[in-house]
Amino acid sequence: MKSIALIPARIGATRFPRKMLAQIKGKSVIRRTYESAVNTALFDQVIVVSDSDEIIKEIESCGGLAIKSKFAYESGTDRIAEVVNDLNADVFVNIQGDEPFVQAAPLASLLQLFEGNEQVKVASLVQLLSDPNLIKDPNFVKVTLDKNNNALFFSRSVIPYARNTEISINYYEHIGVYAFTKEALMAFTNWEMSPLESAEKIECLRFLENGVAIKMAICNYMGVEIDTPEDIVRAEDLMTKNGWL
Repeated sequence: MKSIALIPARIGATRFPRKMLAQIKGKSVIRRTYESAVNTALFDQVIVVSDSDEIIKEIESCGGLAIKSKFAYESGTDRIAEVVNDLNADVFVNIQGDEPFVQAAPLASLLQLFEGNEQVKVASLVQLLSDPNLIKDPNFVKVTLDKNNNALFFSRSVIPYARNTEISINYYEHIGVYAFTKEALMAFTNWEMSPLESAEKIECLRFLENGVAIKMAICNYMGVEIDTPEDIVRAEDLMTKNGWL
């Protein structure tokens, strides 16, 4: 099964401008994301797609492949679709540029969802979230799942709401990695931004609002997504704790 990873990376960010070029122990966020994706050895190609000459130069300086997008886009998925239109693969994986610690095991479990299953058109990753402060934090996108691990809803709010406090509830955090067939990805770009997507600023809600199921793989990945300057500190602490370079 041929798979290509694409990493959308824009220079502007509302909560943390220029975060892609912020340094984590001497390397930029986008470079660490790119190198982590390459080091999984799961993909036939890894391509950064950006609106920024600085980001393009950063990736090319470490021998990577980067393509400048021609237009402005609201979502990373729309950005990578411009490039995917001219590519062929069985599965395309969107790794958000602010995920510097992506690992092989969860990405492999994501790709496995497509093996021999033509019903899966879109898939993504979740991990258990147990810290009460992070559960309440709107920077951590929560996901509710059905019994078959299909996503029911994504939200920055606390979902589900624990009105019944006598039962145990699992809270899942969405990890910013998606996988699609080319057909599903191209369909996404032909739909207008959906109301829930616009309200929550969570792009995968566009699939759900258009009736496309999103299969979720539950993993033990406990990296750090870079959304705020404070996340740089968390990322460096994680690297120190694990002895990562």
